[in-house]
Amino acid sequence: MNLGIDELDLNRFIVVGDRVLIKPKTLQNKTKAGLYLPPTVTEKENLCSGYIIKTGPGYPIPAIIESDEPWKDKREEVKYVPLQAHEGDLAVFMQSAAFEIQYKNEKYFILPQSSILLLIRDEGLFE
Repeated sequence: MNLGIDELDLNRFIVVGDRVLIKPKTLQNKTKAGLYLPPTVTEKENLCSGYIIKTGPGYPIPAIIESDEPWKDKREEVKYVPLQAHEGDLAVFMQSAAFEIQYKNEKYFILPQSSILLLIRDEGLFE
């Protein structure tokens, strides 16, 4: 599924739940022998890699309601188990679970963290 988005600012995107927003790495369109590959060859691959641009808050934890204390505020803030993926990580993921969107003529993927097979973290990447 390809979804075109006309929003002006990527910072206004809010990723929900256990999802991540990934910008795919530029794919090689040439083999090691020097042959050029058509775009359909690389699009059919099951595994992709890309950089994580944004992450959701994580997996929500159900709130524990204590009925024996009526003076307590019943509206507790939702708590989350944080994701293992962080912004800037290089992720290897299954493309079959990803949803493709177009933003400013660039391709991005939205996928659940469970579809990520491997994370490569470079701590000094954004310093």
